[in-house]
Amino acid sequence: MQKAVQTYIPALTGVRALAAYLVFISHYAYVFDEGFPHALQRFFQEFHIGVTIFFVLSGFLIAFRYYDNFYLTRSWFKQYLKNRVARIYPMYFLLTVATFAVYYFRPKAGVTAGFNHPVTLLLMNITFIRGFFSDLKFTGIAQGWSLTVEECFYFAAPVIFLVAQRYKRFYIQPLLVTGLGALLVLLFCNVNWYGFFGNFTFMMLYTFLGRCFEFFAGIQLALLIKRRGMAQAGKFKFTCLGFALIFVCVWLLSIISIPKGQEFGLQTPWGIITNNYLLAVSIAVFFYGLVTEGSILKRILAHPFTELLGKSSYIFYLIHLGYFYDFIHEWFEAANDKVFTWYDQWGVDWSSPFQYDSLNLLYAFILLNCLSILLFKLVEEPLNHYIRKSDFLIKYQPKVVKD
Repeated sequence: MQKAVQTYIPALTGVRALAAYLVFISHYAYVFDEGFPHALQRFFQEFHIGVTIFFVLSGFLIAFRYYDNFYLTRSWFKQYLKNRVARIYPMYFLLTVATFAVYYFRPKAGVTAGFNHPVTLLLMNITFIRGFFSDLKFTGIAQGWSLTVEECFYFAAPVIFLVAQRYKRFYIQPLLVTGLGALLVLLFCNVNWYGFFGNFTFMMLYTFLGRCFEFFAGIQLALLIKRRGMAQAGKFKFTCLGFALIFVCVWLLSIISIPKGQEFGLQTPWGIITNNYLLAVSIAVFFYGLVTEGSILKRILAHPFTELLGKSSYIFYLIHLGYFYDFIHEWFEAANDKVFTWYDQWGVDWSSPFQYDSLNLLYAFILLNCLSILLFKLVEEPLNHYIRKSDFLIKYQPKVVKD
């Protein structure tokens, strides 16, 4: 009974918001081009580490909830899959279809990346298949490539747990999984098929086979906490240590020379090692502190408002790039022109509230959060509950751990 109560940790829900906001800063670091030192801009640019935080968190949560109560039976797997679909798929499906619908009226090169069959590409997006192709990974909702990685982990998790319990050699699994990825690259690197496992950088950065260690770090953390318990310590040394190590990894990524034609320091061998391995361990240390220690940061992340931001952060992550942001940005530009028109009529020389890119980015951040909360309350949460209570996949629903 105690385990069921402890499976939900509010502070880790708050962490989702933190991770999404880091990704947001990374994507719009160029706004700080003027007036900011280049080193600081590079530092902000490497805040894509929010994706690694998501992956480690997913590994932890799935193992924490299911490691001791999984069964490789058809009924169990259907219920497990139903929970995963209810959590991830509805909003992704709706927003992806909306993206391609808008593309029909307002073509945008990045949505199709030059692929001449948008209907086929839509199907590849809503089935997550596009994430296996380097040339197509950023099509549709560009940041949605990470959901292909997530879904691969969801399908692999029960097998990972079974092998871990049966053979007790956890460290071998990430080696085997990454080795399989390397084999696929060797087989397909010379096949011109839209970049299907076309090179090692793509495999290590954009597929589950390359990024599996981040999930395994979360799994190992879950097993450690299951063994040691969640007793709250007075000190918060692991929280501070993990938090500091995370930003040491960001700094390391920011001082790596970016290859020509690339955007981030992680797109190098040393960057991959730092992002996929050192950073994953640092995040696991940070999570250990959040779960077992009573820090101020934990109280902030567990606050009901932060928790709400965390619950809606999945939608924020999906809409912070693409048409939603484009529409907001265009509205700001139109509003700025309108304000200066008024100033000319009034004969005054004032600054416009929409004149500065950094302020507009802040406005957009606030509006995107408001929209995310609205969509979460009106669409995502009701659909989640409806699917869980429905006969989707199974007619008989055994008692399961709630997500």
